[in-house]
Amino acid sequence: MLKAAAAGWCVVAVVGQLMFAGYVAVFYGRAVADGQTSRWNQTLPSGLVPGDTLGNGVVASHLLFAVLIIVGGAIQLLPQVRRRAPALHRWNGRVYLFSAVVMSLGGLFIVGTRQGVGDTSQHLAICVNALLILTFAALAGRDAVARRFDSHRRWALRLYLAVAGVWFFRIGLMAWLVLNRGPAGFDPRSFQGPFLTFLAFAQYLLPLSVLEIYFRVRAQAGSRGRLAMAAGLGVITLLTALGIGAAAMLMWLPRLR
Repeated sequence: MLKAAAAGWCVVAVVGQLMFAGYVAVFYGRAVADGQTSRWNQTLPSGLVPGDTLGNGVVASHLLFAVLIIVGGAIQLLPQVRRRAPALHRWNGRVYLFSAVVMSLGGLFIVGTRQGVGDTSQHLAICVNALLILTFAALAGRDAVARRFDSHRRWALRLYLAVAGVWFFRIGLMAWLVLNRGPAGFDPRSFQGPFLTFLAFAQYLLPLSVLEIYFRVRAQAGSRGRLAMAAGLGVITLLTALGIGAAAMLMWLPRLR
């Protein structure tokens, strides 16, 4: 039951992340194809700044690698790929690690040079997330080279969740809005408030905490502990699905019309 619960969450998460990747590719790619890159600023405050070639290039590469890393992460999660196509797993893993590093450095650059939404606490949370991604990528790569595959998989899963922080923030916010029937705990105009400060850190700390509990339960707990963990993952899967559905209906699909 624990294995099935974990697999169920992975399926829901991968579907939701691929939906997000599709939205990013279509919305921003269509704007480029239409020669109307100014539409990027509808969703990215200070996304494209006239005359700032370097900064605009970093933003564009950030979006490109976001799509690559989501698709690459979905492939890396498939056990069939690890067993039947180990070469693909290795090369895709290298691309994934490289994309994670590029995205993290790009995110730090954007936070440091562009005037974004939110307050200082949210910007600090983004920086912490980027540093965690860089750390996890280094440790996952180190253990892969040393052929310590059990440790490599654990660090790779931590990296996967940390990389998904931006996605967790969006589905978490949308689920919160649906459950509260509107904004609660923050000002939607300034995009500041205690809930957003909490969510900025929780977007990666909560998933990482659940993963660590899962590791311990799987390795040490008895049947009752595993059953409780499976039930908890079931609840988390329902909340994840709620957030994905809300984000798709309220944020992603309307922007593609």
